[in-house]
Amino acid sequence: MGRLGELEPVPRKSTVEIVYDELRSAILYGSLAPGDQLGEAELAARLGISRGPLREAMQRLVQEGLLHSEPHRGLFVITLDENDVEDVYMARLAIERAACILLMQRNRGEAVVQLNEALQQLVEAARERDRIKMSDADQAFHEVLVRASGSPRLERMAQTLLVETRMCLNALQAKYPEPKELVEEHRGLVDAIADGEEERLLRLIEEHMVESIARLCG
Repeated sequence: MGRLGELEPVPRKSTVEIVYDELRSAILYGSLAPGDQLGEAELAARLGISRGPLREAMQRLVQEGLLHSEPHRGLFVITLDENDVEDVYMARLAIERAACILLMQRNRGEAVVQLNEALQQLVEAARERDRIKMSDADQAFHEVLVRASGSPRLERMAQTLLVETRMCLNALQAKYPEPKELVEEHRGLVDAIADGEEERLLRLIEEHMVESIARLCG
């Protein structure tokens, strides 16, 4: 890393990374819906690329579990039922609980600053009652929470689970929490970190996940 203020080369993404991001975003926002088949020829034409990078990007999504292969048929976006919803949130609980423990051992002050910024985005989205912006802000908050743990492996695992969470919410928008309730749940997490109360933080993160399961599967 260079001296402060020194210009450095801007990282350039490969074609595979760009295509991967595009496909992942399409799954995240539902443009590629659960059960949709991914046709290589059509997608390559739409994206203006050759099939090589497309295949590599799709294979990454297969490895992440967001696409699945059916023999003699091709690749499809995964579908999630109620059992999957519960599994996603319980897996998130394991990861985010571990992240919270690590976070409390590190620079809590920096984490609180970053989480308050993410919380403000959620507050603004809730004020507008914009479900898409709320989902974006909700996801961003939990990305910051896991990133603040300092564990790249936890962060990597959380990324796929957060996309699966979004797929659950896209299918079950009517069961999404009320804006005020969503904000208060996340504000409670920030307050527990700021107060240095690990036990309360772990209890709140568990309640957050368990209540989400009850809400979405009830």
